[in-house]
Amino acid sequence: MKYVNAKTILPDKLVRELQQYIQGEYIYIPALCRQRKQWGEKTGYREELKQRNNTIRTQYHNGRSMEALAEQHCLSLSAIRKIIYQQ
Repeated sequence: MKYVNAKTILPDKLVRELQQYIQGEYIYIPALCRQRKQWGEKTGYREELKQRNNTIRTQYHNGRSMEALAEQHCLSLSAIRKIIYQQ
């Protein structure tokens, strides 16, 4: 989230109206629900994790041990179990 000066994007009348409620402070204006992105969508990290988890499942089903997978991916055994048994 970045800071944007209200005077640069809002009409003067609206800025004056907002100043009746708040001055010189930050205000958060949430996005419309239909415009919101889910966690990780903007950066692509969600897809990256999905691919990693698919790789872990494939390697496990091809005979790789959970311990080896945990070490390879720097994850705990419980995290590997959750990934493997996840539907």
